[in-house]
Amino acid sequence: MSDIFREVDEEIRHERYKKLWDRFGLWLLMAAFLIVVGTAGYRGWQYWQAQQAAEAGDLFLQAVALSNEGKQVEAQELFGKLEDATGGYPMLARMRAATSKAEAGDVEAALAEFDAIASDSALTQLYRDIATLRAAYLAMDTEDYAAMEKRLSTLAGDGNQWRFLAREALAFSAWKAGDMDATRRWLDGIVKAEGAPAEVVGRANLLLDLVNASQGAPKEGSNS
Repeated sequence: MSDIFREVDEEIRHERYKKLWDRFGLWLLMAAFLIVVGTAGYRGWQYWQAQQAAEAGDLFLQAVALSNEGKQVEAQELFGKLEDATGGYPMLARMRAATSKAEAGDVEAALAEFDAIASDSALTQLYRDIATLRAAYLAMDTEDYAAMEKRLSTLAGDGNQWRFLAREALAFSAWKAGDMDATRRWLDGIVKAEGAPAEVVGRANLLLDLVNASQGAPKEGSNS
């Protein structure tokens, strides 16, 4: 008797499944098809992205190598081809192209490009800060201390990750301008602060020694 009930139960379930299949089978097949196609498409897109990134990386390294060899025209051409590359290569190429211009002697064009990056609100703050610092180093030979302070005042503030390099640049600029008080203030902001990189502290102490020696003053703040 139990076998009969089991067979009837199975027949009822089979009939239910058949009705469900007749009603939703086509939609299930379409959903399965879309899942397969979507997965394949996503995998294909990932592969394409990886290939594009690899090609962009190779092109960037070729451009850097040409720049290091002094072939700035060829390097600029390759950097230009990375404007529409994937990932961070467009920005890396843009910055390296500006550096290449400076190395070729076109400091004015390089400075203009770094200033353009620094003022581009569409970029992340990291890129803008790096460009600001790079521009300041290029401008140090041609701009006075007041202009340098305007460029770097934000970066030199407490809490900014670039503060020690910014303070070092401002100290050198003040020293060139003959403003020893400002020079000491910026150097103290390096040698007396916590977390300053050892190489920056070392350079700051050397400049502080020069300032103290030129004024016959004691070596306040010097660690050397």
